[in-house]
Amino acid sequence: MQSHNVFIQDAVKTYGDFKAVAGITLEINKGEFFTLLGPSGCGKTTLLRMIAGFNTIDAGTISFGDRVINDVPAHKRGIGMVFQNYAIFPHLSVADNVAYGLKARKVPASEIAPRVKNALEMVQIAELASRMPNELSGGQQQRVALARAFVIEPSVLLMDEPLSNLDAKLRVQMRTTIKKLQRKLGITTIYVTHDQEEALAISDRIAVMKNGLIMQVGEPTQIYKKPENAFVAGFIGVSNFLDCEILGQDPQNATLIVGGYRLESVPISKPYSGPGKIAARPEYLTLGDEGIRGRIELSTFLGDFIEYEILLENGQTIQLNEYTKDALSIKPDGLEVRVMPDTMSIIVYDDNGEVLTS
Repeated sequence: MQSHNVFIQDAVKTYGDFKAVAGITLEINKGEFFTLLGPSGCGKTTLLRMIAGFNTIDAGTISFGDRVINDVPAHKRGIGMVFQNYAIFPHLSVADNVAYGLKARKVPASEIAPRVKNALEMVQIAELASRMPNELSGGQQQRVALARAFVIEPSVLLMDEPLSNLDAKLRVQMRTTIKKLQRKLGITTIYVTHDQEEALAISDRIAVMKNGLIMQVGEPTQIYKKPENAFVAGFIGVSNFLDCEILGQDPQNATLIVGGYRLESVPISKPYSGPGKIAARPEYLTLGDEGIRGRIELSTFLGDFIEYEILLENGQTIQLNEYTKDALSIKPDGLEVRVMPDTMSIIVYDDNGEVLTS
């Protein structure tokens, strides 16, 4: 199985006056699990379909290795595709569904049966080979779709929201299966999802998209801990955005005034004084004897942590997570509290939304 790097250079796709993909440049490494993540309408599926050859490219280039594929028909690109709705043939058995792509590629009959058997074993449904699709659960149908994509030994595997039709527990199981298979086979994989948790769990790198553009590319930990702008900070997980006044002529020891409380010795990347914002994850906030004044509006027990909705004195509402192992009890609604941000983990923005933390 020969995988490729995928190079996308200034790719554009327009529909009338609307730019669905507005000049995207990406380099996806050979054997990498790369995810396109963003809200509905951001252009991620359009870009995936351009890579697949289902959508034309209006400007720019897409290359597999050193081969530009702009004008190469979809069936000659050497891709495997897994769709949201599985797209398996209802009139063919599981084995015949998986064999379909091999027959279409004129693979010798003597090779088809062992390759189908191996593919079904990889996705752990070898015992279902003779079943018809209407006899399968949603998770089993998705495994058939995976086996059919893997069996042709594609150079690039494309996956469009493949788990969105499954229930929550099965989604977690299937994403683990997909990641293990991808690592075992080493196929360059481009995966589309709007589910942030799924993207963080499964990806080597993530491109966060908005309005046909790339907002940030990075490893999951980079995207989560060091978002480059407010959109990424707000879209990935939960972030609390709090207005603040920044006193930062000495950038190594800036002071932030947040909700009337002074956060001292906050390092920022350059001298700046004026209005700004901080972004703080719920787990980067703690309850204690000092900090921003507030009142617990709602306490929600979620097993491994307690989620508190807290109304601050300045009128802003925040979410704070306290891990159950660290909590003696659940604090009651209406309790007056102090909230302290972790100054080494918050993201600081100036008045224009530029990140001031490294």
